[in-house]
Amino acid sequence: MEVQRIELSTGVGLNVALAGPRDAPAILLLHGFPESHRTWRNQFAELSQDHFVVVPDQRGFAGSDRPEGVESYQTDKIVADALALMDALEVKHFTLAGHDWGGAIAWTAALLHPLRVKRLVIVNAPHPYVFQSSLIEDEAQREASQYIRFFRSPTAEAAITAMGFETFLERVLLSHSDPTKLPVEERQAYLDEWKQPGALTAMLNWYRASTLEVPASGEQASLPLWTRAPFPKLRMPTLVVWGLKDPALLPIQLEGLDSVVKDLRIVTSPSAGHFITWEEPGTVTAAIRDFLADTRD
Repeated sequence: MEVQRIELSTGVGLNVALAGPRDAPAILLLHGFPESHRTWRNQFAELSQDHFVVVPDQRGFAGSDRPEGVESYQTDKIVADALALMDALEVKHFTLAGHDWGGAIAWTAALLHPLRVKRLVIVNAPHPYVFQSSLIEDEAQREASQYIRFFRSPTAEAAITAMGFETFLERVLLSHSDPTKLPVEERQAYLDEWKQPGALTAMLNWYRASTLEVPASGEQASLPLWTRAPFPKLRMPTLVVWGLKDPALLPIQLEGLDSVVKDLRIVTSPSAGHFITWEEPGTVTAAIRDFLADTRD
């Protein structure tokens, strides 16, 4: 694995980890909140045996640029980063994988650019239509998602700073996963990244820029108009991997996926939480490897 700085046509520079032969089929791996390319550290070696593996720190995270302003973190701009990165690497078609917020970007990129995304891999990241519907209609999912309202608040930075980044790590990562699976050096890497000037605001701006409607618990709410219209169906092969012990994204996110994805396979783990890529790396790696083998051109 090598880490390069790549300047994109979208105006941001990303730190990007690269591995595997450049002429092999490409796979782009996107991380989520509040991580970095290290989310996928346990998948690099296996996938790079026969794929060109591309894993950026997305805008606002770790070593990549942190543009100012909430509007800089709108979904369309981050999707544009992903496409611009593959353009810079001269890759036209690729498999796209995403975890958490990276999965949200992957869902959207696949919907908007189906001719470039040949296969889609989603890891504990809800489909936009299914997620928005559940936030209105399912009280348990709405309650589990109240953290989004906190992250969007203008006082979130001050509250997190006051509690301390070590406590934040315990509440956000370790309470959503098996803490024994996160080595000391990885914990320190998170802390070092979060303490960089402007890093916390940049990460939180992903939530603030989202158009997702998250009503308060018990609040009367109706479905947004866009959820009442027919939603486009993805047609590329799609793999969804899910840790069922995820306390933030409940198993209801797997219900109804077959109505918005034509070629769908689902792999679940009853023992993993939200951060399954490093909690149960073997489950994730094997699922992706099998999926890529079964859908090879």
